[in-house]
Amino acid sequence: MADNAVLARNVDGAPKCDMSSHTVAFSHYNHFSTQFPIDPATGSIVDGGIKEQADQVFKNIVAVIEGIDRKVSQTVRVSIFLKDIADLDAVNEVYGNYFKDPLPTRTVVAVDALPVEGALIMADAVLSHGLGTIPDAPQADDLIILARNADDVYKSPNSTQTCAFSHYNNITMQIGIDKDGSLVSGGVKEEAKQALQNIKNILASIDVCVDDIVKNTIFLKDLSDLEAVNEVYKTFFPDTAIARTVKYVPARSVVKVKDLPKGACVAVEAVVSHGDGTPPQLVEDRHGLIVEPNNTDKAPKCCCSTQTVAFSHYNNIGAQFGKEAGSDSFVSGGAGAEAEQALTNIKAIVESVDHKLEDVVKVNIYLKDIADLAAVDEAYKKFFPDGTPARRVVGVGEILKGGSVMIDAVVSNAEGTPPFAD
Repeated sequence: MADNAVLARNVDGAPKCDMSSHTVAFSHYNHFSTQFPIDPATGSIVDGGIKEQADQVFKNIVAVIEGIDRKVSQTVRVSIFLKDIADLDAVNEVYGNYFKDPLPTRTVVAVDALPVEGALIMADAVLSHGLGTIPDAPQADDLIILARNADDVYKSPNSTQTCAFSHYNNITMQIGIDKDGSLVSGGVKEEAKQALQNIKNILASIDVCVDDIVKNTIFLKDLSDLEAVNEVYKTFFPDTAIARTVKYVPARSVVKVKDLPKGACVAVEAVVSHGDGTPPQLVEDRHGLIVEPNNTDKAPKCCCSTQTVAFSHYNNIGAQFGKEAGSDSFVSGGAGAEAEQALTNIKAIVESVDHKLEDVVKVNIYLKDIADLAAVDEAYKKFFPDGTPARRVVGVGEILKGGSVMIDAVVSNAEGTPPFAD
């Protein structure tokens, strides 16, 4: 339905940032900006250690949820970024006070740096939005979240393997563990194979195939392992005869992390189309809504990623860097110039599918050096002067191929995707 509008909101109960909105809703989803352990009353990081900081982060997320008249139980994904993965047990103790059945899907990684000095944790969320975003015409708000687990994949006490809502499935980040929770031996290739097989098994348990994935994010402790991971990756994508014929691969981002749970080397997070929708929507033919991949010559291409994949009311944009189309070199001028080029590439991709930057609902920025954030923000304001999209900024210590900045995005797709190919 083309009547949906991007709905950006801020609430009074959480710390505000002039570079982003607390939450940006479009159609049936809300995308949140990261929240930090900042007390909104003082504007400062709370006293104490990781437990106190985690508690404040989740308080702020709940404040945003309740400030837009939603419920914590409507959360479908939480992404947590830690300075030290050893803090995860303590975070889980606090997490359980806020998120209960149905548990959201979850991603947890340790990163090199967070954008607020002294912060040990930050987190963001994706929330269902049953009312939709048609101005002055709310929908019934009776769609349900389908939270499900597969029997042959490890079940975490802190997350559900997949949460479907409306026309999307959100898959918990998978690492190379077997169904008993033990990390497989054999190094990064075996771990990547197991992580991807876990995702495939989760999808099979809900009658969805691997080629229904629209976006993957790969988290790697060592970027030099990417070639080995790609060897495995190409055995999973494309998977079906139809996808092989059109050479379909999902949009993708590869993120360097400092550490992962259980000492893993690699992890994979997936966002998946869900053509059937969730009750009480009428059951549609699984391929009634089609996945629409698109590449433009006006932005750099990658054999393992499609620049943008649309499904239903969203476009999912793969990682872009500070390189011009057709060039193997990063633009000169440092992180600010690279950010401007990456955003120029995203703009070209968005416009190639007849959309505009005002349709962007979430931007994820990954920086080699968090000290470059001020320069990146200068470039960012040229593209998003009102700070409307929700935003995540992470210091990762290293960017693929020696870059300084990597950016991906989630974009609204007002017209949806058609029930039949043209």
